Amino acid sequence: MSTPTGKPRKQIILGAYLGGVNHHTLWHLPESGSQIDFSTFEHTARTAERGRFDFFFLAEGLALRERDGQVFDQDIVGRPDTFTVLASLAAVTEHLGLAATINATFNEPYELARQIASLDHLSGGRAAWNVVTSFDAFTGANFRRGGFLDRSQRYERAAETIEVVRSLWDAWAAEDLVIDKEAGVFSRSGAGSFAHTGPQFDVGGWFGVPRSPQGHPVILQAGVSPQGRDFAAANSDAIFSPYGRFDEARDYYQDVKARAAGFGRDPDHLKILPSASFVLGATEAEAQDKARWVREEQVTGRTAQILLEQIWNRDLSAYDPDGPLPDVEPALDAPSFIAGRALTHADRPATVARLRAQAEANGWSLRQTVIEEFTRGSFVGTPTQVADALDDFVQNDGSDGFVIGSHLVPTGLDELVDDVVPLLQERGSLRTEYEGTTLRDNLGLPTPTRAAASTPAAAAASARAPQEAAGAR
Repeated sequence: MSTPTGKPRKQIILGAYLGGVNHHTLWHLPESGSQIDFSTFEHTARTAERGRFDFFFLAEGLALRERDGQVFDQDIVGRPDTFTVLASLAAVTEHLGLAATINATFNEPYELARQIASLDHLSGGRAAWNVVTSFDAFTGANFRRGGFLDRSQRYERAAETIEVVRSLWDAWAAEDLVIDKEAGVFSRSGAGSFAHTGPQFDVGGWFGVPRSPQGHPVILQAGVSPQGRDFAAANSDAIFSPYGRFDEARDYYQDVKARAAGFGRDPDHLKILPSASFVLGATEAEAQDKARWVREEQVTGRTAQILLEQIWNRDLSAYDPDGPLPDVEPALDAPSFIAGRALTHADRPATVARLRAQAEANGWSLRQTVIEEFTRGSFVGTPTQVADALDDFVQNDGSDGFVIGSHLVPTGLDELVDDVVPLLQERGSLRTEYEGTTLRDNLGLPTPTRAAASTPAAAAASARAPQEAAGAR
């Protein structure tokens, strides 16, 4: 089926995002579920699979946030281990991809390769790895002495981590597992070996997991800076876009796809997926009223103060949320007032100036400013209006799909699956049945060609060669 422009109709990629305790979720409502009970994860995953979503996405938090040196009282305690949750969900789903957010800074390549490949085998080829990095000493204190990794090194380490992980996934070919019971042979001699020598890692041995059902599990990433965009365009199968407004999203889409082509890749093999939320109503007016109520519930006076503290980098509890923005300037050289998962602002004075200009022009209070400036973009309207908006966004190359979350955990996604998904299926923009058995199949991604594995002996010879050449001179 074609679009009105005559182009082939794109199939919308959908990921389901399960939010934690933060200002995007209405965790305080009586109908909101637990953030750690397996029933919460199971309900969301089963609902997503019923809606023929491509994957379930689990974010990760490696350190509890702090406010003025104390545990942040709106942060989440008890987020379970990602691999444990996703392996459990593999047993109660059949087609849904399982995307794990795992940090490349604080994990070793062999461990990452083994864990992700194991999930891929347990799920029959449905694993994905969302590669994230960290450089701050606050998070790193949980993992290493001093905790610090220079900002300039985080992508260097991440790129080499992915390189090593992929070489481990390529250590075995499918034909290397002989399994000859009569001869007493399980695998071909010499297969499964790997070796890598580089600035970050010097590793070698034999990989303990057979080749993945997908060849390589799917790799996801997010990149905003020029360096981040290049890294994601060169290494990822899909990118989480931070842009929810169409014009910005289309510019990002075109930029990153062009970068992928510059790396010699087929741009169609890189999927762009912004995050999104939704609010539905029987009429547009009802949906807008509900969306306004959701925003006001999400951003209480205290939440507004705390979000601005991440920009001002100072205590703002003395300021009335219903009054004007703080008249003090941000603390530029002071230690982080809120540490951990915080809003990132490279230029605090410029951000403060922009917020003040918006508040003055619109007559907004402190809380209203936060509601208008920092509420995640959402699709609001009747089911038909939301289906139209989602489809138009994708068909006009704002993205290839969305990672969708709800303000209500875990039952919020049900409304979208029940009322919007059928409309997308009717117009041919969303599958009615899964196309294949693996996540790569369903995303329309090719199986990676297996690279020739490097043996430990070859790596050792390669490492000796420069030294021997130097000796000859």
